[in-house]
Amino acid sequence: MHIQQLSLTNYRNYNQLSVQFDDKINVIIGENAQGKTNLMESIYVLGFSKSHRTTKDKELIQWDQNYAKIEGSIVKRNRQFPLEIQITNKGKKAKLNHLEQRRLSDYIGALNIVMFAPEDLNLVKGSPQIRRRFIDMEIGQIQPVYIYHLGQYVKILKQRNHLLKQLQKRKTDDVTMLRVLTEQMTEHAVIILEKRFLFMKHLRKWANEIHRGISRGIEDLDLQYAATAEVSESDNKEKIMTTLTESFAEVETKEIERGTTLIGPHRDDVVFYVNGKNVQTYGSQGQQRTTALSLKLAEIELIYQETKDYPILLLDDVLSELDDYRQSHLLDTIEGKVQTFVSTTSVDGIHHQTLEKAEIFRIDQGKIME
Repeated sequence: MHIQQLSLTNYRNYNQLSVQFDDKINVIIGENAQGKTNLMESIYVLGFSKSHRTTKDKELIQWDQNYAKIEGSIVKRNRQFPLEIQITNKGKKAKLNHLEQRRLSDYIGALNIVMFAPEDLNLVKGSPQIRRRFIDMEIGQIQPVYIYHLGQYVKILKQRNHLLKQLQKRKTDDVTMLRVLTEQMTEHAVIILEKRFLFMKHLRKWANEIHRGISRGIEDLDLQYAATAEVSESDNKEKIMTTLTESFAEVETKEIERGTTLIGPHRDDVVFYVNGKNVQTYGSQGQQRTTALSLKLAEIELIYQETKDYPILLLDDVLSELDDYRQSHLLDTIEGKVQTFVSTTSVDGIHHQTLEKAEIFRIDQGKIME
């Protein structure tokens, strides 16, 4: 899979841009605030229909315009097709093969993307929200139906939390409605957990194999899903449903007292262990970075395993954050099989044969310099 051509209209600091890419390595060079990260972001938005940098779509539109458009020509299994995202102040439209997709889950997955940016080095030591987002984004592009269930879960969760606040303040005593919402939310939670457990099982295998390679065989990486309810990877769907139902019944009084939902996928976490020790608590910065790198490289293999196509890899200002050994391991792993976009202020100090074969694009004030 690769992006053959990308066109931007009124996107961030790009008035108009049309560029053809190499199907292997593309290096985007520019000083800060010139638009190299905006270009990387636009590719991400084309795949996911939303940004990794902001939740406000309006920020993607050039300040004096009323719409922004991203168009891409994608080649997948020797078949070429167009993708398009158009963003206005009223919302956005996603088109696949010129046809507008009514549901996000019908669009996501057409272009698989793995992004590795400096903030991803916080995947291990950052907040649980960062790790949940990592899981959700990756499962979503492998199994788009996951996006539907996650969306429904979040929608019901908001309603449930609102009702819990009303119950806490004694503005209502409608516990029956609370239980109806709990039942509806649980149905989606079961599917979310089932898919997360399966994803973790596959990711664990690839991540440990890659981690052993980077650590020269002296470290084993293990990933454990830390659920807020007493559910586990070995549980079937019925067992997860029963456990969640019982768990919500047990904490109902406490949830009313606190005015919020205390258990469920929105509060779960992932814990990483290197040689049996919690990396987040006891790992060195080097171990934490190796773990993050292993997870990102494992994503690539996992997507290929599920779709039989390698995803597009976006390395946004991350090479300078890695030491020479980890840089080399990353570039060796992707060489020749993954279309890669590398953004950087300079390639000085990065010596690798992969970059020597790269197509170079220099960005200055929202324009590609010839």
